Amino acid sequence: MRRAGILMAISSLPSPYGIGTLGAEARAFADFLQAGGQSCWQILPIGPTSYGDSPYQSFSSYAGNPYFIDLDELAGEGLLEPEEYRTLNWGDDPERVDYPRLYKLRFPVLRLACERLWKQKEAEVEEFCRENRAWLEDYALFMALKDKHKGKSWQEWPRGERLRQKAALEKARRTLEEEIRFWKGVQYLFFRQWRALKRYANDRGISILGDLPIYVSGDSADVWANPEQFQLDEEGRPTEVAGCPPDGFSEDGQLWGNPLFNWERMKEEGYRWWLARIAFQFTIYDSLRIDHFRGFDSYYAIPYGDKTARNGHWRPGPGIEFFQTVKKTLGRKDIIAEDLGFLTPSVRRMLRQSGYPGMKVLEFAFDSRDTGSDYLPHCYTPHCVVYTGTHDNDTIQGWMASAPRKDVAFAKEYLRLSRREGYHWGMMRAAWASAADLAVMQMQDLLGLGSEARMNIPSTLGGNWMWRALPGSGSPSLARRLRREMKVYQRLPRPKKGK
Repeated sequence: MRRAGILMAISSLPSPYGIGTLGAEARAFADFLQAGGQSCWQILPIGPTSYGDSPYQSFSSYAGNPYFIDLDELAGEGLLEPEEYRTLNWGDDPERVDYPRLYKLRFPVLRLACERLWKQKEAEVEEFCRENRAWLEDYALFMALKDKHKGKSWQEWPRGERLRQKAALEKARRTLEEEIRFWKGVQYLFFRQWRALKRYANDRGISILGDLPIYVSGDSADVWANPEQFQLDEEGRPTEVAGCPPDGFSEDGQLWGNPLFNWERMKEEGYRWWLARIAFQFTIYDSLRIDHFRGFDSYYAIPYGDKTARNGHWRPGPGIEFFQTVKKTLGRKDIIAEDLGFLTPSVRRMLRQSGYPGMKVLEFAFDSRDTGSDYLPHCYTPHCVVYTGTHDNDTIQGWMASAPRKDVAFAKEYLRLSRREGYHWGMMRAAWASAADLAVMQMQDLLGLGSEARMNIPSTLGGNWMWRALPGSGSPSLARRLRREMKVYQRLPRPKKGK
């Protein structure tokens, strides 16, 4: 079935409180998607962000981002008074997220809400804590300890807490009991709002496509609580870290810095850590994009402490056996493989054997450094997902203005682009017209925005993950135009039986 969707981060939704939330504007966006004939809302990872504000570097694979909790909804149920948050200055630019300001202002407000929450709904919160005990206990303790140590990475904590010695953890649970309750309350509030939003979208025929980073942040509850699953030394520090080798895009490669998995240990345990992680994702999403799929075939390992990725080397990953275990244990799941970048024959074989659709990015199709590109639409088979660009790419208008002239000229010729109509509409139309089963556009491209709306520039720190849409961006007229395109290219959702 031919489908279409929009990539829109929760953080990018309009809001008067500094960042997009799970409240009224999120429901309005779901309404916009329905009106525009879409059937999929792709988001970025929704975990709590750490230094650098990247959703791909989270404090937890399980927890939700406290910034996304809608404050108006908390006030509506008596957990906040309007003057406790509406009088605060949440930022001066409605099109940019001010993360330092959020960090300073949001948590004191949430503390007020959680104090009342525990008094009013203790039984409900306790039930949530029991249901999520497998990850919530470690996460809440981890965050309480981080606050105690002024935000320092767990690798800088005293040895007893860093290496999870029993006496040190028991003492921390006693002395930090109120802090632990706060972090548990925050997660209760997040997931209650998240599940309500997901129901709202699903009821309108919109499925939620989540995004799972292959790696986890070194400074995370995931690594601190499960050090045996990673390549760490006896003091809890990585021996090698993740990244990408030098290529035509980067002379030094990309140094991500994430700890690498101990795949031998994981295999011995039947990949239980990964299976739990993926199973949880499917309790909060309808389908899932797995980032850096090629890393399961082989992964790039860089010596810990290096300043660039030049000295890294390839090591074998778990291969198709991992995905066979996922299917055998969890059943058939709606998974998309992010198979971008340099693909070896073994990676291509693993993708075929997995049965997952891969990704096509139209902006890559016209790169003169890649002759014979299989990203050109005439090369597509139905079993793939097409994007004009992802969160790591420039917007269409930005790409047209900054890409090499030769590449832009080829795109204009191949796609028959018209400045009068808008280059973004021509490129999106090529994606919708393609054979790909699913076509996903960035909201920035639907709005025709330039490089100022780019979400992320890989391997850079600062200035990323900040773009926000203005109120009213998802207008009825834009939805009508989008729906017409869906009708032309037969991507409208099928009506439910009996309607």
